[in-house]
Amino acid sequence: MGYKYPRRLNIFITVAILIFALLISRMAYLQIIHGQDFLRQADNNRISLVPILAPRGLFFDRNGEVLVSNRPGFSISLVPISGPIPDEVIVRLADILGMKPEEIREKIKRRDNPLEPIRIKSDVGPEIVTKIEERQMELPGVMVEVQAVRNYLNKELGAHMFGYVGEISEDELAAKKAAGYKTGAIVGKSGLEKVYDKELRGVDGGEQIEVDVNGHPQQLLGKKQAVPGNDLVLTIDAKIQKTAEQAMDNQLRYLQMKLGNPEAKAGAVVVMNPQTGEILAMVSRPGFDPNLFNGGISAKDWKAINDNPNNPMQNRAINAAYPPGSSFKIVTGAAALETGKITPEEKIYDPGQHWLVPKSNAHGAALGWIDFRVALAKSDNVFFYELGNRLGIDLLEEWARNFGLGAQTGINLPGEDEGLVASRAYKKKVYDEDWYLSETMDAAIGQGFQLLTPIQMCSLVSQIANGGHRYRPYLVSKIVTPAGQTVQSFGPEEVGTVPLSDKTLTAIREGLRDVVSPSGTAGYIFTEFPLTIAGKTSTAENPHGDDHGWFVAYGPYDNPTIAIAIIIEQGGYGSDAAAPIARKIFETAFNLKPGFSPADELAKEIAAQKAAVNNNNKTP
Repeated sequence: MGYKYPRRLNIFITVAILIFALLISRMAYLQIIHGQDFLRQADNNRISLVPILAPRGLFFDRNGEVLVSNRPGFSISLVPISGPIPDEVIVRLADILGMKPEEIREKIKRRDNPLEPIRIKSDVGPEIVTKIEERQMELPGVMVEVQAVRNYLNKELGAHMFGYVGEISEDELAAKKAAGYKTGAIVGKSGLEKVYDKELRGVDGGEQIEVDVNGHPQQLLGKKQAVPGNDLVLTIDAKIQKTAEQAMDNQLRYLQMKLGNPEAKAGAVVVMNPQTGEILAMVSRPGFDPNLFNGGISAKDWKAINDNPNNPMQNRAINAAYPPGSSFKIVTGAAALETGKITPEEKIYDPGQHWLVPKSNAHGAALGWIDFRVALAKSDNVFFYELGNRLGIDLLEEWARNFGLGAQTGINLPGEDEGLVASRAYKKKVYDEDWYLSETMDAAIGQGFQLLTPIQMCSLVSQIANGGHRYRPYLVSKIVTPAGQTVQSFGPEEVGTVPLSDKTLTAIREGLRDVVSPSGTAGYIFTEFPLTIAGKTSTAENPHGDDHGWFVAYGPYDNPTIAIAIIIEQGGYGSDAAAPIARKIFETAFNLKPGFSPADELAKEIAAQKAAVNNNNKTP
């Protein structure tokens, strides 16, 4: 008879066998069935997926000069290695970065992928990086990355055209998430950066980096190179752009300090090839430095921009509409000549005031019997009041629209204003009032309800220069790969024509040429100028301050390749305020010897005074 184990021992053995069976089953479940899943989770705890932002495409001028590029910069990210980021880390990091902890918490909340680093701030300075490196043990999960940062090489130059970049907003992300945009993406916020964001972005790369328990990189496990975005070859001529900006700055300073126009602090310039619509230069003042927006603009810098009553962010070249003043007489003259309301030879008597409505010339001048050419050259109001009387507001409106006024030009920039063409319908809709003859006369000389943008004015004078062809203005001639392969080309696009006979064109062109002759309103600005050009001054009434000064022009007279429109807010007479800038632009565009410029002389004096002060400060 065999030995029998005690009952208690049997129970113990049975329980032990069951426990071992459960353990073995659990091990099999973990190792065989879900082994790969847990291995992947373990890897995720030690491997960080670090995206590499693709460098944005470059901007080149028409001659190959780089205007916008990229530079290396530091970004600060958070890597959630072993769970949520501790709140004390968030508070410490916010203090170092000069941010509010709530801002960092919001970025953490918005992240797309829990395995990817959360970019907290881009383009931080080396002093921030040093502070983070010094306090590594207190900042587990904080990572310093090197990323390409947008670099606007000439600071304010072309800022309103180029635009600026910044971190994608929640609204932008909601609209673009389907296109592959992620939280923390850097996107174009305005200008060409915004319009061509998709082409400029490129394809992001990434790195697999093994990190320790504090989130600090240990070794690189794998890398996918980022593909740079495509480049833009612009129609801009950098030489003309630089001249226009410097001339504008010098002239504004001169008007404020020497000519008694202290509020002349804003303006715009548009330079275009009238034969193609290519924009050669575009300036808006005051300006801003788009580099300030890299990594998020500081509160101090944003306050300086936001508190400026002249709104530096506004692109006045396309987004501000002004009474065109006497330059609108080009439209009135074309309408009257083409409809037979007057001939180039007919003379109208100017007694200094119109005989139907008591409207006068500036300063009460009376020119007597004058024809169209003289009236345009002398900018005689009474003559054009009478043309408005003969045309009526309906014909005047029709011809303004023939020139494309009252509508966007279609330039490839966001935010273009339509301007306003005076009409019965507009007044009835807005004011519910009938139209009066006096308002037609105001409209005929570019006052009253008439409002045009600088780019519309440039288009208007271009159509006179090229014989009535209206081209869509454009800023980009080619999109090319980083290797130089053309992806897409852009060229002249005719979007309308205005029916102008040779006789009408000759009458208008000769009148405009006489404007810059010794006896014309801008003659003294172009004394002994070696290039034959045509132009028109305007002094537009401004109910909020000094008059605005306009000048539009084209040249060379016989074969125009440059058309210019310039506005100086509260600059006074167009001949004093705007025409000197046009002269500087023509000199640069046609490699002419620079003439005497009071504004340039003042700028040199100021520069010399600053240099002297700096030298004195350096003296021990």
